Amino acid sequence: MALPIATAAIAAATALSIMATDASAAQIKVLTAGAFRAVVVAVVPEFQRTSGDTVKVDNDTVGALMRRIAGGEAFDVVVASPAAIDELGRQGKVVSGSKTELAKVGVGVMVKAGAPKPDVRTVEAFKHAVLQARSIAYIDPDSGGSSGIYVAKLLTRLGIADQVKNKTKLKKGGHVSDLVVSGEAELGIHQISEILPSRDVSLVGPLPAEIQNYTTYAAAISPTSLNSQGAEALIRALAAPAATEILAARGMQRP
Repeated sequence: MALPIATAAIAAATALSIMATDASAAQIKVLTAGAFRAVVVAVVPEFQRTSGDTVKVDNDTVGALMRRIAGGEAFDVVVASPAAIDELGRQGKVVSGSKTELAKVGVGVMVKAGAPKPDVRTVEAFKHAVLQARSIAYIDPDSGGSSGIYVAKLLTRLGIADQVKNKTKLKKGGHVSDLVVSGEAELGIHQISEILPSRDVSLVGPLPAEIQNYTTYAAAISPTSLNSQGAEALIRALAAPAATEILAARGMQRP
């Protein structure tokens, strides 16, 4: 009878060990706007090492994230525009008072790596570059991407929307750089943080100051989070001075 008893004891101890490990290594699910994904991904390894938690990152446009959360998708942390966070707060979808502004990023112009870079340093130069390009690309405004919404309004404001309509390629979320790399678009307009990570495109420059638009990103916690302490700790890590260098490398700055 000794062997079965010992075997049972070992099995019980193993089960308790697994349960303890599972309890201490909680998961944090992050829903983030696409432009901020690279920052979250860069911060995660050190955070996971020091906290013991695991982080799952999923990205989408701000509009799409709003629809997903409204539809009941579970999450622990959401990173979106402050206005979107405020709206989620009014809907009871994030914890009141948990909003933390993290960073802001401007819009830039890109071309395929190695291609000639047009002058975009002034408003008139930018207009000329857009009009002369064989094709241009930006995020589809209907997908809810903040840069796409702004660019569409900007082209109208500059009086060239109709002139470039037939050569415009709209990206339904994701990376505008994909269209530039594939050759579908000669010129891409997107948030700088979405341009810099790609080695296959080159940043021509930011939009001129007079027409620049900054998107600010903020984080908040779900009221139904099963790991609210971990969620709070992750937001602190994203807002900490140690993450400022990561932001700068991706074309972002503190608000």
